Amino acid sequence: MPYKFEKGKIYRMPTHFGPSLGPRQGPDGRTFECKDNPKTTSISVSFLTNSDQIKAILPENFVLLGEPVVTVSATYMKEIEWLAGRGYNTLGVSFSVAFNGERDQAKGNFLSVLWENLTDPILTGREEIGFSKIYCELPEPRVLQGITTCQASWMGFNFMDMSVFNLNQVELQTPVSSTTKNEDLTGTLHYKYIPHTGGFPDSWGKADTAYVVLTPEKTPNRIVTEMWRGEGNVLFHHARWEDLPTQYTIVNTLSQLEIIEPRGASIVKSIGGKDLSDQRILK
Repeated sequence: MPYKFEKGKIYRMPTHFGPSLGPRQGPDGRTFECKDNPKTTSISVSFLTNSDQIKAILPENFVLLGEPVVTVSATYMKEIEWLAGRGYNTLGVSFSVAFNGERDQAKGNFLSVLWENLTDPILTGREEIGFSKIYCELPEPRVLQGITTCQASWMGFNFMDMSVFNLNQVELQTPVSSTTKNEDLTGTLHYKYIPHTGGFPDSWGKADTAYVVLTPEKTPNRIVTEMWRGEGNVLFHHARWEDLPTQYTIVNTLSQLEIIEPRGASIVKSIGGKDLSDQRILK
């Protein structure tokens, strides 16, 4: 007898083996509280750039909010419960925007791209919650003589170098929880796009799915434990098709962003998070 989909369960391809496991659905359908995990270190560098360059990569109904400040963040996560205690690393590029849709208005950081070094969160993040995730190698950061250095590469081609230095620790009066009193639509914004299958070449450019997604800002289980602020720099290296056959257009767009002035750097350590099941579609 052919299998049937169970109501209220998450499925991803291949669907033939039952409901899929991941960050929002564990063994026996259990969920993950994310109270004592992941243990996260996030290293970020910001810079002021040319607003026209940012506008050129914004989807429809998005506008820049405030100055065109780009933030590049490398995040290293450990002891993740849904990965049975393993971890993975990410590299994201974001900037402040407002979304003005037919029904919804939202503000936050637009996550233009998020590299990750593990297949499982890439698949679950793209298919289930609409993150623009792609793969690269992200080794652990190096620390030498007060300078923390991050790198990103793909099959031997190093396409990004980032360093933070002259850091001063920020005194935290009490553990800082990632919550917000604002009930408006604020958080991280994404553009989910899934291309249409079949009918090539006439179907090229057609989408099965194309809409804006919001990750709400409120994350009550995430506690910031340590924080440093200082200076930093980031450099995306120009690539040829031979270097990055499927990603060189992304990296080159970022490498061409004008750095008008640096806007600081930080290292933030935290514990906890959320499973992102509060993700919502905006219209």
